[in-house]
Order: sequence, then structure tokens, then C-alpha cells
Amino acid sequence: MVNFPVFGTGLMMGLSLIVAIGAQNAFVLRQGLRNEHVLAVCLACGLSDAVLITLGVTSFRQISALLPWLDPAMRYGGAAFLIWYGAKSLYSAFRSSGALAVQEAGLSNFRATLATCLALTWLNPHVYLDTVVLLGTISTRFPGYEVSFAAGAATGSFLFFFSLGYGATWLRPIFSKPASWRILETVITFTMWMIAFNLLREM
Repeated sequence: MVNFPVFGTGLMMGLSLIVAIGAQNAFVLRQGLRNEHVLAVCLACGLSDAVLITLGVTSFRQISALLPWLDPAMRYGGAAFLIWYGAKSLYSAFRSSGALAVQEAGLSNFRATLATCLALTWLNPHVYLDTVVLLGTISTRFPGYEVSFAAGAATGSFLFFFSLGYGATWLRPIFSKPASWRILETVITFTMWMIAFNLLREM
């Protein structure tokens, strides 16, 4: 049976953690604005979060004890990927033209888009810290109702990603101008680099 107060707590905690601007959110917003593979990207992000939340609620303590090297490995790997992706966005900002207009949808490769989405999720240590570590720790406050808490947190992720991906439709008139895309790509660049810097600084 689902405990709805605990479910609600999980829902609010999941939303509060995921709303902050990050690499994953910036990518979902960009795909929503371009109207490219939005369903697949939102599903990939939501399902990934659900898996990680379940992992945190059920197995976090055992995993950290068995694999003490996992945290530094995730930090270095994630920072390297974010630096590369930020540079790629910056390059796009400088070469922006009519080719980035929102009307030109479906130009990106589906597999490449999905691979980038999964990399931004699974190679970002902050995702693990929020889902596996923090939510896993909070769930221990509800003994016997961890499943309800995890279900609420996972629901929050799905709600947020689908709202962000499909809600971007309302912003398309603004981003029909190449100048707006240059600004967005530049913001994405510095968001990625700031996250990478914080990851390396915390080592």
C-alpha cells in the first residue's frame, strides 16, 4: 500500500532537488526548444532518475562500502565530459546562424542525442549525490515506507522533465532568432563549466 503523506514528501523532495539549473536540465530545455526527440529525452531522464532513486533507497550504504573508489572516478569522468560538452556549446554559440532556428527540427541524430542525454545523467556525480546519496539517506526516516518515498521522488522527476521538455514550446517564439540561441548556448557552456569546476574543486 502507498503511504500518501510519505509519497508527497518524496515528491516534494524530488522536485526541490531537480529544479536547480544543471547540465541535464539545460539539455532537456534545449531539446524542447528545438522540438527534437523530446519524448525520448524526457523518458530517458525520468527513467534514469527512477533507477538511481530506487538504488539509493535500497542499496546506497552497501554500494559506498564496497566501492570507495567510485566517487572520485565519477567526479573526474563527469568533469571531463562537462568540459567537453561546454566547449561544444560554446562553439555552437559562435557559429550560430539561421541553421539553429527552431523551425528546423529533427536535424540531430537520435542515437547521438540519446547518448548525450544519458551521459549528462550518468556521468554527472551531482545526480548521484542528489538521488542516491541524499534521497537514499532521507528515505531512512520512513522505515517500512521507503517504496512510497521512492515512488514520490521518481514521480517528481517525471513531472519536472516532461514539463520542462514540452513547456519549452511557449518559449519558441523567443528562440526563433539566432541571437537567442547564441545566448542559450553560452549560458549552457558556463553552466557545464561551473559544474565541472565545482566537481574538481571538491576533490
